[in-house]
Amino acid sequence: MSKKVDIHRLATGVPGLDEILGGGLPEFSFNLIAGPPGSGKTTLAHQLMFALATAERPALYFTVLGEPPLKMLRYQQQFDFFDNAAINRSIRFVNLSDDTLTGGLDAVLQRIGAEVKTHSPALVFVDSFRSLIAVSKSEDGPNPTLQQFMQQLGMLMTSWEATTFLIGEYFNESGSNPVFTVADGLIWLRQVVQRNSVIRKLEIMKMRGQATTPGLHTFRINNAGLHVFAPALRAYAPGKADPSLTNTRVSMGIPRLDEMLGGGMPSGYSVLVAGPSGSGKSILAAAFLAEGARRGETGVIAAFEQSPKRSRSGVAELIDSGRIAVVENHASDLSIDEILLLLLTEIKRTNAKRVVIDSLSGFELAVAPSFREDFRESLSRMVTALASTGATVLMTCEMEDRYADLRFSPYGTAFMTDSIIVQRYIEVDSHLRRLIAVVKVRASAHSHELREFAINDKGIVIGDMLRDQEGLLGGRPTKKRGDTGVDPAIGRKGA
Repeated sequence: MSKKVDIHRLATGVPGLDEILGGGLPEFSFNLIAGPPGSGKTTLAHQLMFALATAERPALYFTVLGEPPLKMLRYQQQFDFFDNAAINRSIRFVNLSDDTLTGGLDAVLQRIGAEVKTHSPALVFVDSFRSLIAVSKSEDGPNPTLQQFMQQLGMLMTSWEATTFLIGEYFNESGSNPVFTVADGLIWLRQVVQRNSVIRKLEIMKMRGQATTPGLHTFRINNAGLHVFAPALRAYAPGKADPSLTNTRVSMGIPRLDEMLGGGMPSGYSVLVAGPSGSGKSILAAAFLAEGARRGETGVIAAFEQSPKRSRSGVAELIDSGRIAVVENHASDLSIDEILLLLLTEIKRTNAKRVVIDSLSGFELAVAPSFREDFRESLSRMVTALASTGATVLMTCEMEDRYADLRFSPYGTAFMTDSIIVQRYIEVDSHLRRLIAVVKVRASAHSHELREFAINDKGIVIGDMLRDQEGLLGGRPTKKRGDTGVDPAIGRKGA
């Protein structure tokens, strides 16, 4: 058996795209970039061209009946990837409008062939190829030579060893289209308007000779061009977890809570802190990060409610000193993959050992409406991806306290985390008092006690086990103060 051909893959220069493609674009391939108007086709084509074109690997960009080259370049110059020095050196623009109008497909094919022969490009772009298809139609329907034209163009580019991109406006993925049949690769861009959000998605519908990541992948267009948010587990590609970490414990920064956990939280675990509004979830999270900073460990906090820089818990000072990094993004079209990528990037940049997401309730509201339908599945993917970094992850979640109805998360995600800490209220003499309990620490002994706690200028102070002599935990208010077994001093300032 003969040795198989080794296909060289080109790095696209588009963040996240190479991972989805399975390692880059196959060299000498014949590709179609398709999608509706405004979806980012021309921007993607230019970003690819400026990333790939060199003096040794020049590019030809053919424009047909779309916008004139000068107008197109005027807008493309606004992107960071645009390089004026490359124009007429490694990149040349050729207008095919006259050839298209006067000679049809035959004239276009001859002109493309002549330009390719003259300049010997390694990269060829035809924008908009859809205009050529329109010209090829007669009164009786599509020109019968369209399939032949496509095959000839593909053979011409292959024989010249050029990687080719056809850019066209298409609204559906009809399998009978000869363009789709001949193309080696098909990159489809989509955009959907939902309320005040524009959601952009990319799909690799076809790429011969290599395994791509299936599905729709969100992307954003900013000053740098396109940024595709590849599935985090593949994009991050973490190394193997350190086995020694499984036997170490992480202090939560609240001594009696460490005791309840059996000596602290096992390193690398994910913990869910669930409780009603005002119960102290964010304060517990801040203590967790502050304890890490005290021990020389960097942290990352993703805040979706109050900005941590406005916090009075000491987190703001740690952020200013660089010991805690912040992920904040208030765009209306955020996808979960984008938020997760931001988190993973900061974790990797700072080598963070502690991560806080405050809160999952705010996280759900931060993402665009179209991503909330599969929010539960996305949370599972996020927990798995964050766990792969080796950091200990704390997530807060607001839940309604129904007293007798004990729940840990409105998303049914409690099983995904390694540990659960729950905070609750009870009513005694017309006052709300706070309780804390450790519900779960996977593969570890822990306390099952309910303990009362208070919040003062030192943060969270936990008392002794609550003895339910008056039926307080069943949700029945009482006018008589019972013996709770809690030191009444814990609620006083400075205690």
